[in-house]
Amino acid sequence: MIGFGQNQIIWDAISDVSLSSFGNNHPRIVHDGGGNPLVIWNNSNNVMFSKWNGLTFSTPIELNPTNIDVAGASFMGPDIASHGDTIYVVYKENPENLITTPIWCTASYDNGVTFQTAVKIENSPTSITRFPTITTDDSGNHIVAFMKLDSSFTNARWFVSVSNDFGTSFQSPVLASGWSSPTSEVCDCCPGSIVSSGDNILMLYRDNNNDIRDTWVGISSDLGNSFSNGVNLSNLNWFFNSCPGSGPDAVIIGDTLYSTFMNGSSGLNRVYFSKLSLITLTTTSANLLTGNISGLSQQNFPRIAKSGNSLAFVWNQNINGNYQLPIISSENINNGIPLNYDTVSLNNIKNTDIVMFDNQICVVWEDDNSGTVKYRFGTFSIPSTVSESTFIENKKLLKVTDLLGRETKQTNQPLFYIYNDGTMEKKIIIE
Repeated sequence: MIGFGQNQIIWDAISDVSLSSFGNNHPRIVHDGGGNPLVIWNNSNNVMFSKWNGLTFSTPIELNPTNIDVAGASFMGPDIASHGDTIYVVYKENPENLITTPIWCTASYDNGVTFQTAVKIENSPTSITRFPTITTDDSGNHIVAFMKLDSSFTNARWFVSVSNDFGTSFQSPVLASGWSSPTSEVCDCCPGSIVSSGDNILMLYRDNNNDIRDTWVGISSDLGNSFSNGVNLSNLNWFFNSCPGSGPDAVIIGDTLYSTFMNGSSGLNRVYFSKLSLITLTTTSANLLTGNISGLSQQNFPRIAKSGNSLAFVWNQNINGNYQLPIISSENINNGIPLNYDTVSLNNIKNTDIVMFDNQICVVWEDDNSGTVKYRFGTFSIPSTVSESTFIENKKLLKVTDLLGRETKQTNQPLFYIYNDGTMEKKIIIE
């Protein structure tokens, strides 16, 4: 799987998403239906949002109400998902360690022009919740995952809650972790990641089975109604008696889950990748993403993105005391993952994220020297094959649903118009 050449990426200059006064913790990036980047991050006790307007990023806005503080740090914070012009953002209310502070989700159905009043995802009377992460199903409904712990901060587990009505309500949380042994927990300070395709929902997390901290995935094949299987994605038997504070990330291409994660079993924190067949539920051996690098002291916080069969990884690494933001990209994952990497930026890099759209790559990262979220845009050549968009000659309406997700043609109520290009419109037709 290793050995294909690195994509030649043509990069624009590095720029700032916003001024340093808006903060820079834990940036996350997605794209809208037109490929424009949408960015969130944490600023002290607020979740900030900014979108690309064709020339620059908009002035950031706060998405949380003034009476709600948001949990965030360099290694964790709010998360974002998009589906066409629909945007979802989840965040955990502070203080994070109280059972009385819930997880919230806010939505925009007009590409970030306006956001709806936030809805509670989970507010258990007996459990602490943390680390919300979000994706969407093929219709654009929310799929939210979060960690639950006992009030004494023990018995950490991952749960998934699905909405079938675009966030008006959420189903009861379903346990997604605990596959390594009947007594295993999860790393209580490692964020997770959730991805979806068709009826498959996959919850990636770092396990804690008596201090063996491999990366696992809980698997649902019925759109989150149950999680009936779990697979060890790393099989590295990393024994570590404290929580490393670093979670996995993944994408699905065809019937394969491509994942990336940090593991310290070699004696250094290194970034790995793995493949899981969603048909056979068999996985390849975890592979180091890079070979040996002179002066390397650590790698961490890997993220992954896809566009068609193209794939890219970003992470941070420290070489001779200097932090770098490397990238590895493959124009066609079927040809393998390259041996060599490009460098997006040097120095002062902490957490990072990436998104791809057609032949475009957008990378954001936390730069603690400037105190800003940095951004860089690049393009690469892709094989001359017919793109998915070629098959969509005209935008077609797939279905109309009410707020409960039921197909209907009844007017005089809020309706969701769902199209074949992934976009969705919310309308009220008065007759």
